[in-house]
Amino acid sequence: MKSTIDWETSVPATADIEHLKPHLEEQEQQQLIEKIKDKLTEQNAVLVAHYYTDPVLQQLADETGGCVSDSLEMARFGKDSPAEKIIVAGVRFMGETAKILSPEKTILMPDLEANCSLDLGCAAEDFIPFCDQHPDHTVVVYSNTSAAVKARADWVVTSGIATKVIEHLSAQGKKILWAPDRHLGKYIQMVTGADMLLWQASCIVHDEFKADALLALKHKHPDAKILVHPESAYTVVEMADVVGSTTQLINAVQNMDAQTFIVATDNRIFYKMQELAPDRTLIEAPTGGVGASCTMCAHCSWMAMNSLQGILDVLEQGHNEVTVDETVRIKAFESTQRLLDFAASLKN
Repeated sequence: MKSTIDWETSVPATADIEHLKPHLEEQEQQQLIEKIKDKLTEQNAVLVAHYYTDPVLQQLADETGGCVSDSLEMARFGKDSPAEKIIVAGVRFMGETAKILSPEKTILMPDLEANCSLDLGCAAEDFIPFCDQHPDHTVVVYSNTSAAVKARADWVVTSGIATKVIEHLSAQGKKILWAPDRHLGKYIQMVTGADMLLWQASCIVHDEFKADALLALKHKHPDAKILVHPESAYTVVEMADVVGSTTQLINAVQNMDAQTFIVATDNRIFYKMQELAPDRTLIEAPTGGVGASCTMCAHCSWMAMNSLQGILDVLEQGHNEVTVDETVRIKAFESTQRLLDFAASLKN
């Protein structure tokens, strides 16, 4: 049985799901795909794509021996790949992270203007002086930040491992300066009891999920399990059966003893969920409700800037190269490598 997506609560009755469909004619799309495949081979290049990009890009990355994953795994895959060139389908900080780990490789992005509200909401020129005002705090930043912010941090973390890192630091009696996502920071603070000073940025997608609308949807589907990314407000997180990173939510759909899931994260993740768990029913969590600024916001417009044409253009023209100042890169590498070493220690 093929999995289904239920749009009834988040899409007006007169709407359809065109926002998840390719905007190119099938023949034109296939021509672009074949040209990209040829260029990737010719240039010893690999495509890495985030779970929140268009499904056609995720499929292309898989088909060409690339990677579809979260931001850090995309960068690690690129680092370990024999490819000399990495095409990053995602947002700007993801390209920078790839460069931080692979300085010797050429990193290209379909659109350098594809950004992230968390990155924009934590500008280095504001963040660095704030850190300097709190020298007794260990600085821990989420991966959704610029290279310059990572360079000022003691640790870089992902949502999947952030709680364990904070528990580790808190056990040593350390006070934490956390940035940039206030919702993820509050969630970690509630779970760990750590002494945390929180920067007040948020994700424009996850910030739109509302608890009242989610509760109404749960009443319509009482057997559904609720999956929530911790960048959502704590009132939404409290309702979750599983709180986790993109990878953890995908694993939950595969492994939990349930048929139906309400998913509160960017809806492009449904492509990978459906691929890996085709017998599950997926329901998009509503972004309407009290305080909502729109009724259909569960997709990042910056992620949507990645396209087949953009990938082909950078392969043909070599533009949109991601660069990071070497002094900044070295410092950002140190804080990122600290995470990688910690993650490795958990496996031993």
